[in-house]
Amino acid sequence: MQTRPLGKTGLHLPILSFGASSLGQEFRPVTLEEALRSVRVALELGLTFIDTSPFYGRGMSEVLLGVALRGIPRDRYLLGTKLGRYDLAHFDFSARRVVESVDVSLHRLGTDHLDILLCHDIEFVQMQQIVDETLPALRRVREQGKVRFLGVSGYPLKIFKFILDQTDLDVILSYNQYTLQNTRLADELVPYLKSKDVGVMNAGPFAARLLTNAPLPNWHKEPENVRAACRRAADLCANRGVDIAKLAIQFSTANADITTTIAGSANPDNIRKWAEWIAEPLDTQLLGEVLAVLAPVKNIGHVEGLPKNN
Repeated sequence: MQTRPLGKTGLHLPILSFGASSLGQEFRPVTLEEALRSVRVALELGLTFIDTSPFYGRGMSEVLLGVALRGIPRDRYLLGTKLGRYDLAHFDFSARRVVESVDVSLHRLGTDHLDILLCHDIEFVQMQQIVDETLPALRRVREQGKVRFLGVSGYPLKIFKFILDQTDLDVILSYNQYTLQNTRLADELVPYLKSKDVGVMNAGPFAARLLTNAPLPNWHKEPENVRAACRRAADLCANRGVDIAKLAIQFSTANADITTTIAGSANPDNIRKWAEWIAEPLDTQLLGEVLAVLAPVKNIGHVEGLPKNN
């Protein structure tokens, strides 16, 4: 698996990383066997950075991930989790909860340190607290050796500049903002992040199934014109004998300015398929035709500020 450097951290992440939200049964019931096999297959295929959160499954993702990682040498993978969001509408970015959250996550995950720790979905709180209270508390935790690198995650791109205009970060995690349909992350933010030497992580290459042939979840928020355009793009790919999901994950992992793209599944067959797809050449002719279909809805996103699973 190809790797890229993550900002100035010194870490090299695979271009495709494993998102463990599915282990928290965010999308469907998951058996223990599925969880264990998914993690093992991901590591075997080179998806050696794993992203999770105490929000995913309200702790279940971290617990099952910790079970799956037992017996695997710690230097075989890089591990990231988050803090601050613990339920759909429960947020706590206080300094006291920072210390508690890190310790609980370390216990669940069965490790003595986290490679990356992110403040999760900060757009739902008063973001000045992240600058004034949360990140200073995290830096004290980092001095204890429990965390190596710090960052924030969320959907609106403006949140990252709000934080970085006031303080330093090692990394950011953006989701659904670098896909076949939406390239705002690269268009609007990457130059600024590069000027700050901040590592860039992208999640959601399939835009919550929008760029797949699977039915959309009930909580999907994209407007109907975006959904319709994506259906036309999927049909175009199908007529060429290609799954649009293949083109989507190839596209998202191809940008050299984005260190890694995070995708998650509790189905080992999906993970194997993704690894095979990104090892194949990108069909540039088909890509151009798909981008033309999506051009009328390019960079149209869902309404910001609503609770979501990410």
